[in-house]
Amino acid sequence: QVRLVESGGGLVQPGGSLRLSCAASGSIFSINPVGWYRQAPGKEREWVATISLDGSPNYAHSVKGRFTIARDNAKNTWYLQMNSLKPEDTAVYYCTARIRSSYGVVNDYWGQGTQVTVAS
Repeated sequence: QVRLVESGGGLVQPGGSLRLSCAASGSIFSINPVGWYRQAPGKEREWVATISLDGSPNYAHSVKGRFTIARDNAKNTWYLQMNSLKPEDTAVYYCTARIRSSYGVVNDYWGQGTQVTVAS
């Protein structure tokens, strides 16, 4: 059974930084791609960033230049470094990944979500 476990959310002042982590565990053969989404109160879930196996990142326009996505393939873990945070970044952040299990089955998985609140 594959699981994604997130960590690193919290309360931060505008202009501050946070780093989110997502660790995948279970019978995993490969993970590609991995990414982050977020959902603010009363809004639909929106894509934030994705990174492929070769390390090529893509970002939503709203976070480009402030957020950095990275992955550690040896640890089946990926990260979202969030700098220059704004109140509008407040949301529940979800990690996601397309994983091929050791049995050859491919599925999309989601983490449980972690709250990020940007406020003074």
